[in-house]
Amino acid sequence: MADEPDVAALVAASLQDDEDAAHALVRHLYPLVAKLVRAHRPRRAAEEDLCQMIFIKMFQKLPQFSGAVPLEHWVSRIAINTCLNQIAAEKVRPELRRADLSEEQAAVVDNLAATSEELGADQQLASRDLVAHMLEALKPAERLVIELQYLQEKSVAEIRTITGWSKALVKVRAFRARQKLKGLLSRLSEKEAYGQAGI
Repeated sequence: MADEPDVAALVAASLQDDEDAAHALVRHLYPLVAKLVRAHRPRRAAEEDLCQMIFIKMFQKLPQFSGAVPLEHWVSRIAINTCLNQIAAEKVRPELRRADLSEEQAAVVDNLAATSEELGADQQLASRDLVAHMLEALKPAERLVIELQYLQEKSVAEIRTITGWSKALVKVRAFRARQKLKGLLSRLSEKEAYGQAGI
């Protein structure tokens, strides 16, 4: 496209402390970074704060950028790792209990066999909330691989590019995450155990 900036020239100029080039680089990359932050933002971190943190890290590491991969891929990796580190820092409580669920989410768990067409609008919304709630119970890397593979429908190759993980590591983390989600769902479905035990 004619209006696409010369990224290599902007990088070179930014390394020479050219502020205009640095601002142009941020403008070019901001939509990508903001999209990644929105997809992987920790609950207690503001989107704008995370974006700023990512760009600070990018400029700190810019002398290490070799150009072997597109700048967008390199910055995506910084963005993802920054979000994962923030999620880990928040120490999200690993246990999700039935008592944590809203009435609508509990109804979704009780009707897992229902298709989306059979669910009412309120239950469809509750099911999306439930998925988000369950993802928070996973480790940051497991949550990321599920979001990329299933919610964003990325291929293993695309996930490798975004995260820098090996193909085997992507598959292992996806498998472990699926197993944890299955176990979580089965525990949430055992409402008698939770209700009668007073958990």
